[in-house]
This record gives sequence, C-alpha cells and structure tokens, in this order.
Amino acid sequence: MTTPTRTGRTWARIAALLPGRDDLTQMRRDPRRDLLAGLTVAIVALPLALGFGVSSGLGAEAGLATAVVAGALAAVFGGSNLQVSGPTGAMTVVLVPIVARYGPGGVLTVGLMAGLILVGLALLRAGKYMRYVPAPVVEGFTLGIACVIGLQQVPNALGVPKPEGDRVLVVTWRAVEAFVGSPNWTAAGFAVAVAAVMLIGARLRPTVPFSILAVIAATVVAQLAHLDAAKPIGDLPAGLPAPSLSFLELGSLGTLLAPAVAVAALAALESLLSASVADGMTVGQQHDPDRELFGQGLANIVAPLFGGVPATGAIARTAVNVRTGAGSRLAALIHAAILAVIVFAAAPLVSKIPLAALAGVLLATAIRMVEVGSLRAMARATRSDALILVLTAVATLALDLVYAVIIGLVVAGALALRAVAAQARLDQVPLDRGDHSAEEHALLAEHIVAYRIDGPLFFAAAHRFLLELTEVADVRVVILRMSRVSTIDATGALVLKDAVEKLKRRGILVIASGIRAEQRQVLDSVGALDLLCPGGREYATTPEAIRGARHLLEFSGVLPAVSARRTGASHEEAVR
Repeated sequence: MTTPTRTGRTWARIAALLPGRDDLTQMRRDPRRDLLAGLTVAIVALPLALGFGVSSGLGAEAGLATAVVAGALAAVFGGSNLQVSGPTGAMTVVLVPIVARYGPGGVLTVGLMAGLILVGLALLRAGKYMRYVPAPVVEGFTLGIACVIGLQQVPNALGVPKPEGDRVLVVTWRAVEAFVGSPNWTAAGFAVAVAAVMLIGARLRPTVPFSILAVIAATVVAQLAHLDAAKPIGDLPAGLPAPSLSFLELGSLGTLLAPAVAVAALAALESLLSASVADGMTVGQQHDPDRELFGQGLANIVAPLFGGVPATGAIARTAVNVRTGAGSRLAALIHAAILAVIVFAAAPLVSKIPLAALAGVLLATAIRMVEVGSLRAMARATRSDALILVLTAVATLALDLVYAVIIGLVVAGALALRAVAAQARLDQVPLDRGDHSAEEHALLAEHIVAYRIDGPLFFAAAHRFLLELTEVADVRVVILRMSRVSTIDATGALVLKDAVEKLKRRGILVIASGIRAEQRQVLDSVGALDLLCPGGREYATTPEAIRGARHLLEFSGVLPAVSARRTGASHEEAVR
C-alpha cells in the first residue's frame, strides 16, 4: 500500500511542475507587447550569446544553441513569466576551467548532469532555500563575476591569442605581455569603441539596443576596410546540429560529478535571483522557485544535445524583457525563435563579426553589472557585511565562483552565529523580600543567589556561559531562571550540566525554574534535567524556587528554623 501512495505523490509533484492553462491564458492577453519585448531582447541577447559562447571555449555556435534551445525550454517550463534564459557570464566563469581540464565533451556532459541535479532539486522542493543566501554574498560574487568577465575579454580585446592557463589573472597578465610585444591597435580600438558606445548610449537612450548597433558598425567597418587585424568569429553552422549523445564520457562521470554539482548550484542560484529581480520590477508577478529549477533543469538536459553550454536565468536580459513591457512567457519564447531564425538565415553574416567587438560588448556588460550604489550601501551597513562582500569578491577572482559562494556563506554564518551568541546573558536576579525582615533577607542573600539566562544557549555561546556560571561566589544554592532561554541545543545542555556538576563539587546546590516543555527533552537527553531538579522538584517561577531553596537550607540547618515556623511550614513541607 505504501509504494502506490509514494508513486502517486511523485507523479502529482511532477504534474504540479508542468505548464498549465493559466500560462496559455496569460500568453493570449497581449501578444503584440510580448512580440515587441521578445524582439528587443533577441537583439540584446545576440551579441551576448555569441560572446559568452566564445568565452566559454566552445565557440559562438555553442552560445547561440544555448540561447535558442535553453531559452525556449526554460520559457515554457520555468517558474517565472518574465525570465529570459541563456548563456551567462557567471556560468562562463565556471566553465572555462572545466573546458581546460575535460575539453568540450566534458562540458556538455557536465551540463546534462547539472540538469538532472536541478530536476532532482525541484522534486525535493529545494527552491525555497535559495532565499536564505545573504545579500552581501550575492553582491560580492556579482562584483567578482564582473571582474572575471572583464578580465576574460582581455586577449580578444587586445587581439592576441589566448595564453595557456586556467587562472584568469595569469592569463590576463600574459595577454598584456603579448600585446606589449606585438601591439594590435585595431582590435583594441574596436573593443574600446564598442564598449564606449554601449556605456554612453545606455545613459543617453536606455531603450535603444546600442550593443547590436555597435557590433553591426564594427563588422561593417572591418569588412569595408579589410582589416585583417580584426579577427572575425569564424564559420558558424547554418542551423542547429542534430541531437547527439556522442559527447557523453561514461568513464569520466565520477570525476565530472563535482563540476556538475558546481554548475547546478550556480544555475539554481543565478536563475532564482534573476526571477526575484523580475518580480521586484513588476506588480503582481510571483515566480515559483521549484518550477523554475525544473525548467532550468530540462533546459540544461536538452541544450547539450545540440552542442549548447549550461544555461541559467540571465538577469540583464530578464531586466530588458521587463522594461520593454513583457507580460507573459511568450516574450521569452519569441526571443528564442528570433535567435533561431538568425542561426538558420544569417549565419554567414554573423560569422564576420570581429571577436574584438564581442569583447567590447562583454567589457561593457561587466561594467554595467557593478551597481555602485548597492555596493556602497552594503559596505556602509555593518563591518560584517563589508567583510563578507569583499571576501566573496576576492575569492571569486582568485579561486572560482562556487568556492567563493561557499566561503561567503560560511563566513556569513559564522558572523551571524557570533552576533546571536553575543545576545546570551547571565544576569543576577535580586531576591524578593516578600514577608522577610531586613535581617532575614540579608541572611538569605548570603546563601542563595538567583540568575536569569537570557537568549540562546547553544554551541556558539555555551562555553562563555560556563565560565560565567562557575565563577559564582561562595553560596549554598544557585537558582537558574530558564524561562527566557530562547533555544538550547545538545552542546548548551552539556555545558550547563558540566557547570552544575562543578558547582555541586564545591557544595553548591543548583535548582532551576521555568523550564519549558521544549527544553526538557534536550536537558533530559544529556542527563542535565535531574541535576537541575534535585529530588524531582520542579519550580514554575523564580519566587517558588527561592522558597524551595530557603526550605532546603532551613532543613539542613544553614538557616534558622524560625523562618519555617514564621511561615507556618512544617518539617515535612520543608523537606518537600
């Protein structure tokens, strides 16, 4: 009976991730506006797809195949109505070392494996956890990605062959040395001119696609002037290749697992961030994170079959899509269709685009990725935020993006734990005078001390708490008020047990008040509950615990028995 139920739930989960009638209804609302938005995005995406394909090491045709196949599949099956997917600079950063080590076949295999991982994450409903990535980590790796993308373009921008090496700083330095030895001012001029036109044009006329205009102008100039120094992209296939499984390297799947996990993690993170950006730019739009992972997974499974590189949601293209009035996923579909037409009908013309011009496009893109205002705000927020941002950016540049994100998350988590642990306090509570005389109260204060534990008692704060508690002066009874303990884990309970045992060896009795139900299980599991409730006595409030401590001291002869007689307590009551 269990197996059919689980199977039924699995199929129901898959059905929930598939497109529905609502998607088709939204696509019919305003097709003209979606057509205009799709056309605009395609114009913007063309040079980026070509450039990122070249930068990845698989060639411009791989970038176009990714933009067409992954762009269409992610538009249909993704969780955002406005998301535009394709090759991105962040993914290029991760792919370059994979190409250097495993070759093109390894990259395609990694893409397919990453797609399977993304589909698995979608079925496990992991999309909601991506929202816990701290903003400084996001800003830090965005800054690092921008730096890496810009540095990756230096060889093509300077018109020199790409030097050997898998570290972007080393490759850039070698490229500069090669340029100094044999300058190619034509290529450098094209790159600078295209980047300048894009940056200046974006400020003057944000709605005009200056990237494609600059690339067209550079191509025309290179052809008319017959500039051999302006190396073109090269031959492109007249259409997408037929699906093939020949790239699979079955014997290397074990070694490719780690890169595949890295690519899947980046695809999930960047796609969900991009979808969130699209939601924030509109009113009434809300993406489904699990369905977005599912759509990106399918896109990355199929795109490698056509020679495409791993894809993600593209923040820049998604922003253009939203700003030009897209209202449904039809716009992203049209963008993919227009790029497919270009692949089939205009491949000879596209092949003549100078590599230096594409390098200029990506240099401008890298510069525009850096949000100075956001970086300044994050740096001014707190020292911890500034540290996380800088550390993530430097790690992205020096190591790679996945390690950078891991380092950023670890440091952010450590700093957050430190901040939470600092909230834990151990404060002495004054004894309530009640019906005691000043003389009796002074006598009680000499033998009983009450402390209130505020905040979390867990591994990050427990040892400091142990030092404070064991420094209690010579008294006979210590009362711990537990009602304000926000959380306690096994480490905190063990440290508390250790502190109680140390006080007990000094002849000091420890009793607790206000132990909540959720604390009992943790304390009992490590044997601390019996120590805090000697003789099985539990007290709901601190005054009750103080009276119980007083009775114990009277019965042991530490306090005068007159206190017990004065309150009318019997000998048996004192024992209890």
